[in-house]
Amino acid sequence: MSVRMLIKGLMMDPVTNMPILVLRDEDGERTLPIWIGMFEAHAVALQLENSASARPMTHDLLKHVIDALGGTVTEVHITDVREGTFYALVSLAVQGEVVAIDARPSDALALALRTRAPVYVSEHVLSDARPLEAPTPQDTERLQHWLESLDPEDMGKYKM
Repeated sequence: MSVRMLIKGLMMDPVTNMPILVLRDEDGERTLPIWIGMFEAHAVALQLENSASARPMTHDLLKHVIDALGGTVTEVHITDVREGTFYALVSLAVQGEVVAIDARPSDALALALRTRAPVYVSEHVLSDARPLEAPTPQDTERLQHWLESLDPEDMGKYKM
């Protein structure tokens, strides 16, 4: 069984100083924190704030490729958590077939934001994952300040 979740926002972990992507069920009763990297947080934050970078980011490129091939993202599903690592599937509909593709949750959720695809979390993931305290205004302000201090041109200097 799975639960429909909404991407509620980002906050900073006060212990590790790492960004946390916050999912909440539609009733607002359950919250799922997913720790993500700084660059993934930047990609999510841009979309949450309806901002655009000067050039397409990786998730924008992926959306454009899917669109150009006539596909659609039908859903994102957080399927498992093992030893603190979350697992996700991105479901694509292409030419009448649905294909599920393994993805990091941060990438899957960034793509879901761009495609407006629904997000689901397996019930056992919600049961097994660490609970999350509600973000304080200071947490939100610290993350906002850090994201605003990023220079989008710096993102291009990291080579694969």
